[in-house]
Amino acid sequence: MTPVTCYVYGGGMPTPCQMSESLAVVVAGTAGSGKSTLGRALASALRAPLVDLDSVTTPLLDALPADVLGGHWLTSPHAAAVRAGRYAALRATAADALSTAGRVVVVAPFTAELAGGAEWHQLRDALAPAEPHVVHVDGDPAVLASRRSSRGASRDAYRPDTAPVLPAIPVTAVDAELSTAQQLARVLPALGLRRPVDADADIFTRDFDAVLFDLDGTLVDSTASVVRSWRRFAEHFDVSMEALHANHGQPARTLVGLLLPADRHAEALAHVTDLEVTDAVGLLPIRGAADFFAAVPADRRAIVTSGSVPIATARLAASGYDRPDVFVTVDDVVNGKPHPEPFLTAAARLGVEPSRCLVVEDAPAGIAAARAAGCAVLALTGTTAEAELTADLVVDGLDAVRLEVAASGALRLMPA
Repeated sequence: MTPVTCYVYGGGMPTPCQMSESLAVVVAGTAGSGKSTLGRALASALRAPLVDLDSVTTPLLDALPADVLGGHWLTSPHAAAVRAGRYAALRATAADALSTAGRVVVVAPFTAELAGGAEWHQLRDALAPAEPHVVHVDGDPAVLASRRSSRGASRDAYRPDTAPVLPAIPVTAVDAELSTAQQLARVLPALGLRRPVDADADIFTRDFDAVLFDLDGTLVDSTASVVRSWRRFAEHFDVSMEALHANHGQPARTLVGLLLPADRHAEALAHVTDLEVTDAVGLLPIRGAADFFAAVPADRRAIVTSGSVPIATARLAASGYDRPDVFVTVDDVVNGKPHPEPFLTAAARLGVEPSRCLVVEDAPAGIAAARAAGCAVLALTGTTAEAELTADLVVDGLDAVRLEVAASGALRLMPA
């Protein structure tokens, strides 16, 4: 088909991208997962028509008298036929949108389709020749139930309980704990829509002696785990999630000190540590991070984290990293980020000047700490609004850059 220009908004000026093939994005998830919100955001970013099962079929079904179907359409004796009809209408509408616009975002629970059976093949056939890219939004069942109860949709009262779906087809998994912007930061690159790298950035002209890595959101995609743990902490201690978000990247002891009276600090720190260690399962490296980390000689790299030793160790193990020799945690410093002490400590342990260090970060507090220490900063999108990443270079994954060891022994950052 004729190439179509689209614009992806990642902060700052829109970036044009050329798509010469049709694109079908399928957003799946149970009720309350936020799939419709993500679908709308994706449709806006891709400049694609949005086809949502509820918008296409629910108004008609809700208008039918209950006695026509022998009960609510979700639970009536004809529920299976209703389901088949709803998805047939969805497929037909999506196919029309795709054939005319060249792209489409389709939103529905897609419970049967995720299982990979006949329903999945029906969906693929309807969207051909595009191969559907499936985004599966899932999360803590308690959170999803809470969202359903608070949104006031009458159909939720009739929604049957269903077991969690383990997809049998390839999906891009997205955690419902993440904000919509954080979800987009994971989905758009998976679709091949990448933030362009400024090849003329001054950071590419510099030589470095060491690379200092933040951990959470930089090496390990632990954002959802962190949010989930602190949400549970906030519920337990009845504190504000807004205050937690405003202080992202700072040590737990700092957050606890801001939110609770002194006589509860020890209890609160022990509680959040237990929450975070327990939740550190199934974590994955950030895109490109494992290879980038491995490219740095072992004696010239460090991890500098606001987490404690138990939390950081658990996340490293869960995501498959070996603990480096220089490993600076909140337990090693008096002043955590945004104070420069953590990065100054790492540089001293490596025996290098801070001005010869490249710091890789994702949070404003960490970037401020690195700058105060005199380091150059490479920032990653995915956890924080891009406008807040005041770094020497911002990328959407560590596979967008590479590291070379020059003949002189210096480390040099290069565009990938």
